[in-house]
Amino acid sequence: MQRLGTGIGWRPEIADAVERMPDVDWVEVVSENLCPDHPPESLKRLRARGVTVVPHGVSLGLGGAERPDEGRLTALAERALALGSPLVTEHIAFVRAGGALTASPRLEAGHLLPVPRTRDALDVLCENIRVAQDALPVPLAVENIAALLSWPGEELTEGQFLYELADRTGVRLLIDVANLHTNHVNQGEDPARALAELPLEALAYVHVAGGFERDGVWHDSHAHPVPEPVLGILSDLASRVTPPGVLLERDENFPEPGELERELAAIGKAVELGRTAAVGRTDGVGHPAGIGRTTAGGRPPRATTAPEADEPESATARKAGEPEVIAAGSAVAEATRQRLGLAQTALLSALVAGTPAPEGFDRVRLAVQARALASKRADVVAKIAPELPVILGAGYRPAFLAYAQAHPMSGGYRLDAMEFAASLLSAGEPDDREARRALRAWWLERSGPAPRSHRPATRAARAARRVLLRR
Repeated sequence: MQRLGTGIGWRPEIADAVERMPDVDWVEVVSENLCPDHPPESLKRLRARGVTVVPHGVSLGLGGAERPDEGRLTALAERALALGSPLVTEHIAFVRAGGALTASPRLEAGHLLPVPRTRDALDVLCENIRVAQDALPVPLAVENIAALLSWPGEELTEGQFLYELADRTGVRLLIDVANLHTNHVNQGEDPARALAELPLEALAYVHVAGGFERDGVWHDSHAHPVPEPVLGILSDLASRVTPPGVLLERDENFPEPGELERELAAIGKAVELGRTAAVGRTDGVGHPAGIGRTTAGGRPPRATTAPEADEPESATARKAGEPEVIAAGSAVAEATRQRLGLAQTALLSALVAGTPAPEGFDRVRLAVQARALASKRADVVAKIAPELPVILGAGYRPAFLAYAQAHPMSGGYRLDAMEFAASLLSAGEPDDREARRALRAWWLERSGPAPRSHRPATRAARAARRVLLRR
């Protein structure tokens, strides 16, 4: 993997500012927000001057019970090729559940949810990653996520889980130090232990971001300044390995360009502090850092310098001395996928559909996560369909949250916006006649023609609905 340097998450709101930043070597763009045939002019200009662009996926759901969707993999591959990217990244998470595997309605989380650190989940994740690696034209790196809740009966620590994942698949790791901090506050997990257990030679790059604490829970908001504890974890990581790249994430509440540049400078300083600490560092028993120690299970630690390569290598290519990749032929039993699918469906249903909490989960944390999912859903729908908050005014958010309680998301956010508007109109809302007329016009303009169903009942229901909405 090539050295990336200092980067920042590219977002349309800060595109001009990013172009003017002299010390930005690379940017990361949310894959799902990008059309490969028509990339934004700002990204074209950045690429023209040699700035690397990396697509970062959020919807693949590699930690889900089902095999990766071919269409989503194709889309991710197209973006990597269109941008000339040296790698693509995704998350160790599940984002949907239900469907044919569990004979239950499909549910969408609209957010990244944690995978249980069990052998079953690890087996499924490894196979899903191998499927993705075979479909992508460049190497894949996967990111640890922030969690508001933990699964009961977990068998591995985060570091052990990531170690085995990289060992079995050869996948690269995108380590988010802000997420390690989140899991420290929310789950009591030790970031230093996680770093000590990681296969550091698999490191692709590092994420750094801000958040906030409320009622003892840390929320990874990507909308606040990077706190000192996160910079401290970054320094610890940099004392163990030279990161190939470090990137600042900011998704909302964008500050002035000068503030972003100061945050990038603080990140660079944290890395330098870690490098300084690594010089002559011992582990308390006379060994230089990374030598003479063992990881969980008695394994010796991996190399403490990340690999460099000028050329992208295929995701599944192996070099002499690298760990053996388990053959793709060792397929995960369908029963294993089904067990995982049932567990994930039960959790997601409790979070978005109000069903009883699965046994062993912290109900208070489930309630916090459920509120966070509904709030994020309202925020994203407001971005996807900005006319809705304008039409509904102050009533938008309470109306959407009430709708979300009774209507789990079964598709994407655009469909969610349409179904929310249809739900209001079907109920004769909003009360204000002008607002209702504007909402009806908005819905009709976007509903468009739909293929005619061969089922008479479906055609009759669709016709009746449109008549009702036109009144």
